[in-house]
Amino acid sequence: MQPHHVQRLAGVGQSIFTEMSALAVRTGSVNLGQGFPDADGPSSVIEMAVEAARTGHNQYAPGIGTPELRQAVAAHQREQYGMELDPDTEVIATTGCTEAIAASILGLIEPGDEVVLLEPYYDSYAAMLQVAGAVRRPVTLHAPDFRLDLDALRAAVTDRTRFLLLNTPHNPTGTVLSREELSAIAELAIAHDVTVITDEVYEHLTFDDRVHVPIASLPGMFERTLTLSSVGKSWSLTGWKVGWTSGPAHLVASAMNAKQWLSFTSGAPLQPAVAYALEHEVDFTRKLAADLQRGRDLLCEGLRAAGLSPTVPQGTYFTSTDISHLGWEDGLAFCRALPERAGVVAVPMQGFYDTDAGRHLVRWAFCKDPAVLEEGVARLTRADLAR
Repeated sequence: MQPHHVQRLAGVGQSIFTEMSALAVRTGSVNLGQGFPDADGPSSVIEMAVEAARTGHNQYAPGIGTPELRQAVAAHQREQYGMELDPDTEVIATTGCTEAIAASILGLIEPGDEVVLLEPYYDSYAAMLQVAGAVRRPVTLHAPDFRLDLDALRAAVTDRTRFLLLNTPHNPTGTVLSREELSAIAELAIAHDVTVITDEVYEHLTFDDRVHVPIASLPGMFERTLTLSSVGKSWSLTGWKVGWTSGPAHLVASAMNAKQWLSFTSGAPLQPAVAYALEHEVDFTRKLAADLQRGRDLLCEGLRAAGLSPTVPQGTYFTSTDISHLGWEDGLAFCRALPERAGVVAVPMQGFYDTDAGRHLVRWAFCKDPAVLEEGVARLTRADLAR
């Protein structure tokens, strides 16, 4: 029997990350596709989770999140960015940032609302916007530099625009939006009375002295911005799926209204540990960013040696290459053939676009052990990658 897909999910299909990771397992390939690190996060944080499980934190946590986690998020935003939050009304815990995205979109966006977003985009954005019945208005970050075209953004944002969905540091391009770019976005949002939803899961993972600036910290933006993040990326605990949403009480309440019907509540023994990470292990994120920068440089050098020209990202876990010169129909065909050609898995980027701009782009992850990166690079260098 063929699976039945409801119309609101027509064309969404299986996540490309699921397909490529399964391909890596099936073929024994080096997985440079899905963005999960080889090393776990701080042992102190893991021990806090074990202790919480042993001491009775095993039943439902409050739906909005435990008080200690909400207080830790508020303290983090104050200490890192100078933003003041009421932990009782302006912060909620979510089951990872993916649920924060879903809850924000489903809790705020009405059918027919126009939403401007940057492409390429994380694939859950498109899926959730489609479920919500929103109208997507993409603004393309063009290769190879993937900078925001402010004129294109100004043309996309009109009086019909209700929401702007941001992601910085940006997955999959590695672009970190500058204060000047964010100020121009803020000016547009205020002029057109637009609400901003901003995914900042890679907030601590920037390179070459780049600084992440939350758009909510800019003048006039806190009251119209929902900020989303999680422990997964910056603390190397992707499997924990603990995230948070913060912002003005009326926007947070709308996201909570949807979140309660998604997971209802999130991992009780993990929340005290995540609070500990935010309060006591921010230094871990700085060391991780330095390690990732070395991994970035190793992978980019290896991709060049293999005949590919990578973008040098300013943050995140990822770099990208254009494979059009190799003669493949598109990035998907290249990535499906790559395990047999080279014993390596990457992720095609075309599914992260509404336009055709990403047809021949491929994403590579460097959040791996150096030995894994070296083996992946060696395999790519030995392989014939041309069609």
